[in-house]
Amino acid sequence: MLSPTICRKARLSRDARFDGRFFTAVKTTGIFCRSICPASPPQEKNVEYYGSAIQAANSGYRPCLRCRPDSAPGSPAWRGVDTTLNRAIDLIDQGALQDGSLLSLSERLGISDRYLRQLFNQHLGVSPKIFALYQQCMFAKQLLHQTELPITHIALATGFKSVRRFNDCFKIHMGLTPSQIRKSKDTAQKKSLQLRLFYRPPYNWPLMQRFFMPRIIPGLEWADDNSYGRTFEWLGSTGEFTAQHLAKKNCFDVAIEVDNLRVLKPIVNNIRRILDLDTNIHAVEQNLKEHYNTQIALHKGLRLPGTWSMFEAGIRAILGQQVSVTAAHKLVAKLVEVLGKPMDNHYLFPTPEAIADSDLSFIKMPGARKQTLHHLAQHYMGQPLPDNPEKWLLLKGIPGRWITHVCVV
Repeated sequence: MLSPTICRKARLSRDARFDGRFFTAVKTTGIFCRSICPASPPQEKNVEYYGSAIQAANSGYRPCLRCRPDSAPGSPAWRGVDTTLNRAIDLIDQGALQDGSLLSLSERLGISDRYLRQLFNQHLGVSPKIFALYQQCMFAKQLLHQTELPITHIALATGFKSVRRFNDCFKIHMGLTPSQIRKSKDTAQKKSLQLRLFYRPPYNWPLMQRFFMPRIIPGLEWADDNSYGRTFEWLGSTGEFTAQHLAKKNCFDVAIEVDNLRVLKPIVNNIRRILDLDTNIHAVEQNLKEHYNTQIALHKGLRLPGTWSMFEAGIRAILGQQVSVTAAHKLVAKLVEVLGKPMDNHYLFPTPEAIADSDLSFIKMPGARKQTLHHLAQHYMGQPLPDNPEKWLLLKGIPGRWITHVCVV
């Protein structure tokens, strides 16, 4: 958690670099705000600071309707303190507690449910189930503010089985009903799934765009000077997104089309990861300066672009072994063209089943490398937790830890 002095300076100057790194709770109004809140700043004696939105809410404060804490970038203070906790949060964000139990989640993590509860209470001050419900409600609040989706659809998109259950949980955690939030939003008409995803500046979009452009796979991805988009598949649901960079607002305007609203939250999380929106770039740059100083040329706002899935990253890495970027691009493009499932005028990235069932004769590469593609595809078809990078090293043809590191990124 940042010191009160730093928090005070950041909120008084509305410093966007600290957006999402702490939240200001106002004792006299009972609300909590982002560091960039446009409202008149309260006196220091009337505020207290929290490292995350859920900690503020757990202390009895409700989110501000002006600055909308639900839209703040991620990466709170407790991120990175415990690998198991981070993985548990990622699985909860993917809906692990919406369709499963706490026991099944703890089994996936290889720990007891008692220890899992201890981790959450120690670092967040709430149980895993309360954390999951709060995350669902915060995402619902974002959808209520930014989209024209009916409340019944928002309940579905945020993992609630019924509108009544959604209304009850939302009132408890947000202090207002969904209908009251919807009345407070702007009256301007918006597309049904148009979301603004914020980041902490600086963000070097020109360098990110320069990375994407030579690697764009026709039919799977698209980009121009100010945007990036692609098709995707998630747990059997398919769709596409286009993210338009709005530099002056420190965000991306993202248009999303998906055939199943229940997977919307993990899809948004994945888009944030691909564009690296939650990185505390100020801390990264400070660390690089301290350790490398003049040894490297530091580009301000440099981000780390991601790939949609571990499986796709692994396939791309295998195809890119010992060849140029241009040659690797041609191989991936051919794989998508032949094995990718058509979707309107685009393609989805090939599934493990499609790669495993193909002889890959259309790809000009050594037979041993084709076998490695088959091994990875079969691994994803037969393993309950195929994304575990340590298990990749047991696959024949995986060339050491470097490919694991590439795929983790």
